[in-house]
Amino acid sequence: MELYKLTAHAARDLLKKKELSSVELTQAVLDRISAVDESVQSYITVTAEKALENAAEIDKKMASGEQLGDLAGIPMALKDNMCTEGVLTSCASKILNNFNPPYDATVSKKLNKAGTVLLGKVNMDEFAMGSSTENSHMKQTKNPYDLERVPGGSSGGSAAAVAADEAIFTLGSDTGGSIRQPAAFCGIVGMKPTYGSVSRFGLVAFASSLDQIGPLTKDVTDCALVLNAITGHDPMDATSVNIQYPDYTKALVNDVKGLKIGIPKEYLGDGISSEVKDSVMKSLEVLKAMGAQYEEFSLPISEYALPAYYLISSAEASSNLARYDGIKYGYRAEKFTDLLDLYKQTRSEGFGKEVKRRIMLGTYALSSGYYDAYYKKAQQVRTLIMKAFDEAFNKYDVIITPTTPTTAFKIGEKSEDPLEMYLADICTVSVNIAGLPGMVVPCGVDSLGLPIGMQLIGKAFDESTLLRTAYTFEQNTEFHKIRPNL
Repeated sequence: MELYKLTAHAARDLLKKKELSSVELTQAVLDRISAVDESVQSYITVTAEKALENAAEIDKKMASGEQLGDLAGIPMALKDNMCTEGVLTSCASKILNNFNPPYDATVSKKLNKAGTVLLGKVNMDEFAMGSSTENSHMKQTKNPYDLERVPGGSSGGSAAAVAADEAIFTLGSDTGGSIRQPAAFCGIVGMKPTYGSVSRFGLVAFASSLDQIGPLTKDVTDCALVLNAITGHDPMDATSVNIQYPDYTKALVNDVKGLKIGIPKEYLGDGISSEVKDSVMKSLEVLKAMGAQYEEFSLPISEYALPAYYLISSAEASSNLARYDGIKYGYRAEKFTDLLDLYKQTRSEGFGKEVKRRIMLGTYALSSGYYDAYYKKAQQVRTLIMKAFDEAFNKYDVIITPTTPTTAFKIGEKSEDPLEMYLADICTVSVNIAGLPGMVVPCGVDSLGLPIGMQLIGKAFDESTLLRTAYTFEQNTEFHKIRPNL
């Protein structure tokens, strides 16, 4: 087996037995990037020299007998909206195409402490606004299963890098499905943790009340290992929750006896392709055969999740993106007449079409006379959605739905119709609105051989039940072993 195909836990075992060095593993993945990234276009920045230096340091520590964590020596990549000291953090936008942060995001610090090896920064939709990575200013990332199709978004570069074996694991950010949707499109595991469980300090903000960092991995075990490394309270993030976080690897138990699963019938209606629906229903039968119970129930408020999400996220984006003015950092227009014109020209030239669209929508929703009718109303709907999930979780341990209405669509197929593109998030946005954990595992392939992902939604801070359910499903199926033919 080629080294770049290893999972993090398999590589860890070989590293600990001294049958593999971090330098060998890192070089193998760097060689893989050289071989296939011209086709896949996952990476914005590759830090090859620094990666090999860091890998050599880890090897020295291992040779000296130093006790290191489960992810020590494992090469990984970060979505390009997480600050990395001295390494370009562009958010795939022209307006930040020269921004080298003077500090590390908390997740970057935690992974450094864990001994991981940063390979570089991966592509995304500009400022995480999109469902296909077609909104990147930098490049068009392709789906490793079919290079004419999108990898999903906004963490498309993160998902494609893992699926194409260009990183052992990656981190993405999820505002309305941006980890889970590309994980489904690329046939890998993705987790959006509970809001507040992973620090957002150093994550370039899109919508602060919705954004959450999480792992994209080759299997469920790796997901648990990465969660262990990145969760925890951070005083640098005011929304970080100060509780005792469990060892997520203890949830990796092949047993779902007595588990109660709810299936919202609204997520299986019109617009969901028959192949996606059939794969999810067959997956439920697998879990039933292992001792779980499932039944359909109604979650009618979910139909309002998408409009509420786009109002809340756009309003917060309008506020967060006001800081990009050409003065403090980032791109600055060369021609302007006065200060106001500098702001106008910089933002007109620096932001892409989708980002401008959402800034305008959000500014309108927050404006005097419209705030109560739009933003306030959306927040009231948010409260109702949270209440509906709370009531559902009084009865069910896990809620299972499709992740996306269809499998990966072709590049350019939906880019001219923003509303059709927004509908790609219909199954995922309610999880962010309610602040709940959501996870995706591969559960099938369609007639074209494209991956299908099943979404598991859990109670707040109950990632362990999601991991146990996903692990049991994974151990009794073969879908996680399917890889693209690159």
